[in-house]
Amino acid sequence: MRRTELEHIIRAASAITNEYELVIIGSQSILGAVPNPPDSLVESMEADIYPLQSPELADLIDGAIGEASPFHERFGYYAQGVGPDTAILPAGWQHRLVKLQNPNTDLKVGWCLDLHDLAISKLAAGRDKDWPFVAEMLNHQLISANELRQRLAQTTLPDSQSKRIQAWIQARNPRC
Repeated sequence: MRRTELEHIIRAASAITNEYELVIIGSQSILGAVPNPPDSLVESMEADIYPLQSPELADLIDGAIGEASPFHERFGYYAQGVGPDTAILPAGWQHRLVKLQNPNTDLKVGWCLDLHDLAISKLAAGRDKDWPFVAEMLNHQLISANELRQRLAQTTLPDSQSKRIQAWIQARNPRC
């Protein structure tokens, strides 16, 4: 997915829900802070999104521009309507959101996750595809291991999961 495609999704989701502000929480939220990230970080064709003030309207997004919809078939990308509890995020994440608003969003606002918050949400999800995604973010120096450690400390996780993530971060940056 490219930034113009995310902007299109923001515009369409806003029109569908009649909501001005939307939150993007999945991997494509990287496009808020990094307009042209490395290709390895924008392979997904879906954007996880929900209306900030009315998250219950996410089902409308899913139905209208979700997977296998005419929108998806026509453009090759789609929106996944999710809820605010879909991702595990560090405390205070709402205050670090990155604003994506321009004429391509029809001046509607797409609030994208801060890069470190995005990385923590991926590590907390722990799916096979998430570890390489965060490793790529580290390799391209979009995030730092030190800040990841700080955000991890602000994230409510079972102790065993937190230790696993800490060890993973340490293995990628043993100097810290």
